[in-house]
Amino acid sequence: MIVSEGRLGRVFVLRLGDGDRLPDAIEDFARTRGVEAALVAALGGLENGRLVTGPEDGRTMPPTAMLTAIDAVHEAAAVGTLFPGPDGTPRLHMHAALGRKGETKTGCVRPGLDVWKIFEVVVIEITGTDLARAKDPETGFELLGRKHG
Repeated sequence: MIVSEGRLGRVFVLRLGDGDRLPDAIEDFARTRGVEAALVAALGGLENGRLVTGPEDGRTMPPTAMLTAIDAVHEAAAVGTLFPGPDGTPRLHMHAALGRKGETKTGCVRPGLDVWKIFEVVVIEITGTDLARAKDPETGFELLGRKHG
């Protein structure tokens, strides 16, 4: 277990709309506002993209991601964390549950999804933490660990 204590910083409320893309819009916002670490919660409409919906085989490393296409508009609720990536820029790790016609798809938004009309996002900044994402050679994932240097 890796633990890092931080404090609450600023709180931002964003309204994303048509033409905004996840995770890019949130990472771009964080970069321009100097937000290094945060808890991110969101809800609204998403379409046109893909979700990572699991590894093809959980025992094979590095895993091969299963991607699920999202073509039509879905209602979405999402939560994620934002920390510096290997290059020092903000990297969002967000999972979302997307629903349409009584069916739900759940997964990671990293491959990208477009906002449909509205996506309300709350960014709660965490200050004073010493964590960043680094590429894990075994899994290929960007995992949280202590900042180097």
